[in-house]
Amino acid sequence: MRMKVEFKTDKLPISYNTLFMSVIKEAIRKSSEEYYNSLYYYEDKNNKKTKNFTFSVYVKGYDIKNENFIVKDRVILNISTPDLELGLNIYNGLINYPKFIYKEYELKRIRVDLGKERVIDKEEVILNALSPICIKSKDGKFLNIDDSEYIKEINYISNEVLKNYRGYGLNRELRFEDIRLNKVVVKESLREFKNVTGKSYQYVNGYKGRFKLIGNVEDLNDLYKLGVGFKRSQGFGYVDLVE
Repeated sequence: MRMKVEFKTDKLPISYNTLFMSVIKEAIRKSSEEYYNSLYYYEDKNNKKTKNFTFSVYVKGYDIKNENFIVKDRVILNISTPDLELGLNIYNGLINYPKFIYKEYELKRIRVDLGKERVIDKEEVILNALSPICIKSKDGKFLNIDDSEYIKEINYISNEVLKNYRGYGLNRELRFEDIRLNKVVVKESLREFKNVTGKSYQYVNGYKGRFKLIGNVEDLNDLYKLGVGFKRSQGFGYVDLVE
């Protein structure tokens, strides 16, 4: 299930991922408090289990002032999930509530459109990462694409993501080829990171652009819907199918 959500707002923080995480969580909560609690809490504690969705954000027409985008046109939020129940809860929350407030930011929802999912029927695909692909090592270091551990960690996180979603991991090992990926550094403001480190921002290395993924057809279809890499529910790893 893929959806495109358009918002009107005067401004956005440059580190906007946390804002849109909040918008999605609030949409789920407004749709179903019970489902929201099952997704984000476990035995009265935060549920650390990975979430089966990913998103990307596009700011259309803007200036930058201090730590904000001054938005001249609109903001587009793209969301993807293979989980129909999750997708419907996000959709219903967005449809039924036209305004979302996060700190001093107010977003007015203009429209929500459901997109058409494409079907992958071959073992080699070219994908376009619209939000950065983030890959980490075992010790939490963000890896560069030329790191010898990069493909190993792509396989690790892909296996975990698939196992979480469907109960079993990769059918076979993935192969990854850079076509035209560009490095980006994302500035994140996360409460948990600040509580642990005392720092206001975390800087995340990732890559946007085109790459080739080679593997089992079922795996490729599910990863296309779930997103690729770490931190997917925090606005990383959203991909579109090129060919």
